Amino acid sequence: MAQLTYKDAGVDLEQYREAMQRLPGLLRRTHGPRVMDLPGGFAGLFRLNPGSRLLGRGYRDPVLVAGSDGVGTKVKVASMAGRFDTVGIDLVAMCVNDCLCLGAEPLFFLDYLALGADNPPLIASLVSGISDGCLQAEAALLGGETAIMPDLYANDDFDMAGFSVGVVERKRLIDGTAIRPGDVLLGLASSGLHSNGYSLARKAVFDSAGLGINDPVKSLGQTVGEVLLQPTRIYSRPLRAVMRQYRIKTVIRGMAHITGGGLEENLERILPEGCRAVVKEGTWSVPGVFDWIQSLGGIEHDEMFRVFNMGIGFVLVVNPYYVESIQRRLVESRIESWVIGHVEPGTRGVERKTV
Repeated sequence: MAQLTYKDAGVDLEQYREAMQRLPGLLRRTHGPRVMDLPGGFAGLFRLNPGSRLLGRGYRDPVLVAGSDGVGTKVKVASMAGRFDTVGIDLVAMCVNDCLCLGAEPLFFLDYLALGADNPPLIASLVSGISDGCLQAEAALLGGETAIMPDLYANDDFDMAGFSVGVVERKRLIDGTAIRPGDVLLGLASSGLHSNGYSLARKAVFDSAGLGINDPVKSLGQTVGEVLLQPTRIYSRPLRAVMRQYRIKTVIRGMAHITGGGLEENLERILPEGCRAVVKEGTWSVPGVFDWIQSLGGIEHDEMFRVFNMGIGFVLVVNPYYVESIQRRLVESRIESWVIGHVEPGTRGVERKTV
């Protein structure tokens, strides 16, 4: 009787070790003085020392903020294109932007990669993108897990998940309770689809229209792959700069990351009772990628808004007196923004109108 090995079962430990040897440098490039060295450790160490600073001030009553997310079927597009160094940025963005909604400064990030077969170059490319995203977010990539699971995933398949931990001073926690009628909705430009609605986008592009990953999209001046793999914008650095300048709850009253469910579902999550948000279509520039997908799939207008961000990746609910000042700060960070609506008295929810 033949003696089975782990390699016979689909897991090559030598290749796995090779993959792991490529990663330490990608982690170290994101580390600051609060990350403690622990060679060969089973976990990462992050020091919350008394000298740490939050938005220019020391911690007094720190609250940890944690979030977890993935990038959905955007991983299928990466596989089709054979490009894996951008979806890691998406992974960091999806987690960090969520935590940012509460006013949190990102501290560290962990990843989970699952593959059908050992593939050191693929793993290194994925972690390289995660490392790039952590640099953008100013978060330490503290560690992660890489799981090789033959039979559960096909050889060329992979999936990824991320876990972000941040911190905010308790009195600076942004939870939406300060939102009131008369506040303004300030929409921040997305970089495109971000990482939501890809099952519908792929259906429209590849099934309905029959396009290939390398086909040109003349109206956008890119290939299909380039359009669909545009990384999610990470709002942490520009919005932390804004939060340093303005009083939380007095000026910045709520923040929402616009992901799956679009503007209506995500804005409703932060509204207190008695407040109704009115979003005015036509007040911002909708990127061409959305018109392209809608035309390819014959998708109804309302369905587009239910699924995609439609060009607004993040929303600030702010005191109207400070809107222009905040917009000038965002321009300094190269973030375009628009007044896309307001809050009025009424049943808690979101109403979309056309201007």
